[in-house]
Amino acid sequence: MEKILEHINGPEDVKKLNNKEKEVLAEEIREVLIQTVSENGGHLASNLGVVELTIALHSVYDAPKDKILWDVGHQTYVHKMLTGRREQIETIRQLNGLAGFPKTSESEYDCFNTGHSSTSISAALGMARARDLQGRNEHVVAVIGDGALTGGMALEALNDAGASKTDITVILNDNGMSISKNVGGISLSLSKLRTRKLYTKSNASIRRMVKKIPGVGNGIIYMVRKIKHGIKQLIIRNMFFEDIGFHYLGPVDGHDIEKLEQIISLSKNVEGPVCIHVITKKGKGYPLAEQNPDKFHSSGSFNIVTGEPKTEKKKDYSAVFGETLVKLAKDDSSIVAVTAAMKDGTGLTEFEKQFPNRFFDVGIAEQHALRYGSRNGKSRVKTGSSNLFIVLSKRI
Repeated sequence: MEKILEHINGPEDVKKLNNKEKEVLAEEIREVLIQTVSENGGHLASNLGVVELTIALHSVYDAPKDKILWDVGHQTYVHKMLTGRREQIETIRQLNGLAGFPKTSESEYDCFNTGHSSTSISAALGMARARDLQGRNEHVVAVIGDGALTGGMALEALNDAGASKTDITVILNDNGMSISKNVGGISLSLSKLRTRKLYTKSNASIRRMVKKIPGVGNGIIYMVRKIKHGIKQLIIRNMFFEDIGFHYLGPVDGHDIEKLEQIISLSKNVEGPVCIHVITKKGKGYPLAEQNPDKFHSSGSFNIVTGEPKTEKKKDYSAVFGETLVKLAKDDSSIVAVTAAMKDGTGLTEFEKQFPNRFFDVGIAEQHALRYGSRNGKSRVKTGSSNLFIVLSKRI
């Protein structure tokens, strides 16, 4: 039996599908993702979490004319499969194969080279302003994870975009995770925003009931609209995005393609900066990844049934460092560790277990981590391509 995925050679083929066919396509994509990453290694959990979102984006927008920028580019495996690279997906991260991140030289659908986080909104705002200056009308969309909002650049871009009145859409992929579990005030704020679902349902129900009142229904609705902001502030005490100038839409179930398409289509008619709050589950559709999203954030080849690595992992530099650090910390109470959302990748998991009061995860905020770590004098710093941790010689 032929699969729907076998006939997807570009976004135009996705647009032809009905909702049921798109749901089947989502499952077929997940099967390919799991099979491919189990053989090649790669980023699995994050890609499983954006399957429906990616289908919806390419159903509504007209890429490559419309620009879709992916923050933390390792979540673009699905995007590559839907934009003419389906037959090459098995080569991802292999020599002469597809890149594991967006690559402008690889495809016209990859409009921005990105590997790390917190950069997409800045780039998107620049593209949107260039569009306006040149009199064009394409949509510019930045897809950013909630964990990436802990990066200073993302907040700087939100601040600029909110005051700009520029047409730009920020899709917040909220799965409660960066690489590890999210930390900090931004994460707490988003937890409160999820209660918007209650407000939205209540608001719609009240409107339907009031409209039925003969003679006065529409008048009451007009009056209610005038005090809408006050009601929102009572029910949703924190409306961060609206307060800084964005039109906030959501939250919406990020695994319901029909609802995603509806809210994204609605956003296209809103003038000014828009934030669409999408709730997803990292590792969606593969129970082992759902239960252990940090383990399957990035992995080597593994057994699909058990989730265990196919080859024994050798002790790497981070593992040796972590073990040594724990030994030193047992004899020196002044040693603390600061990580930028990379506890596992930097070998600090055991350190956190043994010294929780001396372990600090500041989120994806390397600049902050460096300044935070150096405020009391000398420190020893280890950095990597996408991670950083600091071991202090003085207690904070």
